[in-house]
Amino acid sequence: MTNHVSDKVIFITGAGSGFGKLVAQMTAEMGAKVLATDVNEGNVKEVVDEIRAKGQSAEYYVADVADKEQMDAAAAFAVEKFGRIDVLLNNAGIMPLAFFSDHKEAWRAWDKSIDVNIKGVVNGITAVYDQMIEQGRGQVINISSIYGNYGIAGSGVYSATKAAVKVISDSLRAESKGKIKVTTLKPTGIPGTNLASEIVNEEAAAPLTAHRGAQFAENAEKYYSGKMPEHQLDSDNIAYWTVTPEELAQNVVYVINQPWGVTISDITVRASGEDYVF
Repeated sequence: MTNHVSDKVIFITGAGSGFGKLVAQMTAEMGAKVLATDVNEGNVKEVVDEIRAKGQSAEYYVADVADKEQMDAAAAFAVEKFGRIDVLLNNAGIMPLAFFSDHKEAWRAWDKSIDVNIKGVVNGITAVYDQMIEQGRGQVINISSIYGNYGIAGSGVYSATKAAVKVISDSLRAESKGKIKVTTLKPTGIPGTNLASEIVNEEAAAPLTAHRGAQFAENAEKYYSGKMPEHQLDSDNIAYWTVTPEELAQNVVYVINQPWGVTISDITVRASGEDYVF
């Protein structure tokens, strides 16, 4: 495939670890200029140092996506360093699954998820919007979730934030037609992205598997104990049970690696043999 990533300036939130880190590394490897942002300076500096050690181009900026002024400053820094912003990946997000009966334990996490998952996406868009319009082209990729498809037990607030991401993306696409390409990407449950660390009540994750709950529990036990059959770990097998963070990152790179005239507007990334039902 032709390399349409090379020389693009890519602004990535939540780039200090997990999925954001992988996209930063992959795009830098393809010749992109990366601005990696994160609230954790130690993590994001390490990511950028590793990229630079390979002779590739990257800068970092410490910013909280929930703070508009910090995001505006990060975007200004990118323009100062690289002269433009071609792609924004709104990656930062948290997943505080909990039932409404858990509200006393969950309300602070819910508040934070609204700040990060909704305000963070809006702040990212508004930070780059004027620059992209002035340039005459740009691309915004917003990470939603299959949880945004439906309101189910245990995910009310989180599902609402991810449904909001889809609506925000659609509105941006309508307003910026011919100037900004917009993609909504929906991952399913993916081990290794650190999202599970924000879950308030572990039982709140079960409804996503609905009638496959027992099967999911059995497969999860095999997966985490290292006893899963090889065919379920083989991405070339139709029974493949879960995609990796690397495979998810590859799909984001695929979305970026298109000619300016081609937009992949919506993409859901899932394993063929997974147990999630929504």
